[in-house]
Amino acid sequence: MKSIRLVPVALLASAALLLTGCVNNEPTAPASSGTAPAVAKDDAAAKLLPKDIASAGKLVIGTDATYAPNEFKDADGNPTGWEIELADAMAAKLGLTTDYQIAKFDNIIPSITGGKYNLGLSSFFDTKERQQQVDMIDYYTAGIQWASLADKKIDPENACGIKLAVQNGTTEALDDGPAKSAACVAAGKDPIDLLGYDTQDDATAAVSLGRADAMSADSPVTQYAVAQSDGKLVTSGEVYSVFLYGMPIAKDSGLGEALQAALQSLMDDGTYTDILTKWGVEQGAIDKIDINGATE
Repeated sequence: MKSIRLVPVALLASAALLLTGCVNNEPTAPASSGTAPAVAKDDAAAKLLPKDIASAGKLVIGTDATYAPNEFKDADGNPTGWEIELADAMAAKLGLTTDYQIAKFDNIIPSITGGKYNLGLSSFFDTKERQQQVDMIDYYTAGIQWASLADKKIDPENACGIKLAVQNGTTEALDDGPAKSAACVAAGKDPIDLLGYDTQDDATAAVSLGRADAMSADSPVTQYAVAQSDGKLVTSGEVYSVFLYGMPIAKDSGLGEALQAALQSLMDDGTYTDILTKWGVEQGAIDKIDINGATE
């Protein structure tokens, strides 16, 4: 997604009836899930906020809530996931609340540059290309990983001619998938047929329903989809192309330093580690919050 994004993707909710008895389609929070840990305001971080955001008292956040366990909808339709908990804690450090706006993944950055959202939270890979449009507040690392049906395991390094499900607008759809397909053509083999979907739920369901041979997503999401599938899906190949996750904000908005300070404060007091550990995604933890840390 996105965006590498290390442990869990949700299965298509609308396909639940079709798959009943075959897979568990409903993304679930960890057994320890409940209210996020209490977070004390960090006055030094809050003083870095732009005046308009401090006055508004909230962060308006665009999110594509189809990327479990990072961000997805709970039973009541509200955003949840480890990234949601992290952003809520970040806002609390700044004395703010969060206002989540559900959006298609590839509409989030344009809505940030257009002034509709203060930031995006949707497992965005920090890349030099994205840094040309927005600033990225880095908070995690993840990689790309594939999954396929258990009886049809696909090797990402030998996948010419297959149908690969990806979410539109993601690194998997825009860069990695096309590059692998081009390599197939250059070798005189059939290209990879990239099937683009507006949500990761749809991409995952395409594999479960046999419409695609494999899916490619951020490693936490792929691993979560496999864990939720009751053995129907398996991971295919190892995690590769590890990236930083970043929260995109408008360039030179003045917001970056405040978010960086708030996230670093969460890291320093242990809240960051607690949230990642609760959701089982601590493998991707970093030890310092940076801005625009990507080098490629």
